[in-house]
Amino acid sequence: MPGQQQSGVQPISNVDVEKVLSDLAAKKGGGGNWRTSIVDTLKLLDMDSSLDARKQLAEELQVHAGAHGSAEQNIALQKALMRKIGENGGKVPDSLKD
Repeated sequence: MPGQQQSGVQPISNVDVEKVLSDLAAKKGGGGNWRTSIVDTLKLLDMDSSLDARKQLAEELQVHAGAHGSAEQNIALQKALMRKIGENGGKVPDSLKD
């Protein structure tokens, strides 16, 4: 239709994020403490969990809590990531966002 943009890419909605990550953790032998640890979540997803990668993620998610690499920032970053997944259609329980 005129005036509407269509990218052809539809966001995935209603994906049960906790179930997907729990299943992935079970397949990988536990997944550490992915529910509260950004490092464990990134490792579970086979993503770079280095301090530089977390600094970049903090910038992207606009997380400005604590010093880079601090427990305060890592906790805030984990919660921000889960909130962002929820904003993009993922089904994330409140316990993982708060």
